[in-house]
Amino acid sequence: MTDVLLRLSGVEFAYDSARPVLTDVTVDVETGRRLAVLGPNGGGKTTLFRLAVGALAPQAGHVEVAGKPVRRTRAGLLALRQRVQLVLQDPDDQLFSASVRQDVSFGPLNLGLSDTQVRQRCDEALTALGINALAERPPHLLSYGQRKRVAIAGAVALRPQLLILDEPTAGLDPAGVEALLHTLDDMQTTGTTVMMSTHDVNLAFRWADTVVVVSGGGARTMPVAEALADAALLAGAQLAPAWAPLVHRLLDRLPGLDGARPRSATELAALLDAMGGAG
Repeated sequence: MTDVLLRLSGVEFAYDSARPVLTDVTVDVETGRRLAVLGPNGGGKTTLFRLAVGALAPQAGHVEVAGKPVRRTRAGLLALRQRVQLVLQDPDDQLFSASVRQDVSFGPLNLGLSDTQVRQRCDEALTALGINALAERPPHLLSYGQRKRVAIAGAVALRPQLLILDEPTAGLDPAGVEALLHTLDDMQTTGTTVMMSTHDVNLAFRWADTVVVVSGGGARTMPVAEALADAALLAGAQLAPAWAPLVHRLLDRLPGLDGARPRSATELAALLDAMGGAG
């Protein structure tokens, strides 16, 4: 049975009491799953993330980590942030040190680790994100994609069980997106659960196991294929249909075509090549 690493149960939050952002929202994040959070701008995705890491306090409901309610004390929030880390959409909201190494080392230093432990964690995070060569450079002189990787490395250095990424692929070129997804695959392999928000339904279909659609104050959690084939659900969240479920419907009409269905354009091209060769 899959363990629930993080649970937001019956959570409600409003910045303005007349306009609630989230109402009676329950979301389970299971260990080892890939969770994509979809929804319109202003729909509550970032608010949900801030509640998950204790940056905001729910006005109703509660947040649990590993089955235990989060205590909103200094010690309780410190314990939460050692397990759950959030990387914001804009890396410049999180980068402030004179060098990449100093920025990535900031979190481990604040845990009171020894210099040797801090250096080890920093080196591991830089390697995981493929940015060792940038270690001594000032963050403000890096490209946008490089700064995103530095921000993620700072979270990775804390060795969280759950890494939450707010629009991690926004502003990246295709090569940058592929490199980031490869890094996330490696992190999942080594035991980090990843949850990300995105407006790219095709990316969500390709990457995620489970989708949470946040819209109209509520949230629905569904298997990715089911959610992204639901035209009414997507329209209600101001999302365009994903191409892959539509392609799958067409493939299902072809006689004698068995096996896995493509979840990316590369996989579809390979399938079409195979079908052409078989013909």
